[in-house]
Amino acid sequence: MAGEAKGTGGLFITLEGGDGAGKTTQAELLQEWLEEHGRTVLRTREPGGTPLGVAIRRLLLHDEAAIAPRAEALLYAADRAHHVATVVRPALARGEVVLQDRYLDSSVAYQGAGRVLDPQEIRELSLWATDGLLPDLTILLDLAAGAARARREASRAAPDRMEAEADAFHERVREGYLALARAEPSRFLVVDAAQPARTVSALIRDEVAARL
Repeated sequence: MAGEAKGTGGLFITLEGGDGAGKTTQAELLQEWLEEHGRTVLRTREPGGTPLGVAIRRLLLHDEAAIAPRAEALLYAADRAHHVATVVRPALARGEVVLQDRYLDSSVAYQGAGRVLDPQEIRELSLWATDGLLPDLTILLDLAAGAARARREASRAAPDRMEAEADAFHERVREGYLALARAEPSRFLVVDAAQPARTVSALIRDEVAARL
């Protein structure tokens, strides 16, 4: 059973994983649990957590024009720089729990592994953009590319630019994420996202409770 959320300091939690892994569902469940235990939660996402981010998200995911891989990486970094400066850091300074859908690990996985750019260069770009801010905990929802695609298709939602990529792309992204988790085991919690949502949620709550 998950413990009770304690403490009053700010905490930065990010949810990562391929499209269809269940990040939105788990963010909703975790926010509900944290608020039940008295924590103020700021839930946000990248790209799209600010008005500028909404415009960048539209360009990146829904515009029909092709985007060169390096330009794509720079747009994500620009969104991240503004989002951290205007939303994330102020919330952490207020002692809130920032619960965020995607952060710099997404860029390393998608633009690094997925687009076959240099992962270290992508990471360094994001660290410069955010003045070195790393999450206290990164929850990686791990799901095979085929299973994730089946979930996306079942939702019947029109795929965005990333979701429409082939399984080979998404499998490279998955391997990129797992490599990140192996490199920073103290920051990452890797959860098998093929399990029932409530099982996944309980595992996440246990880890978050231990860090509060």
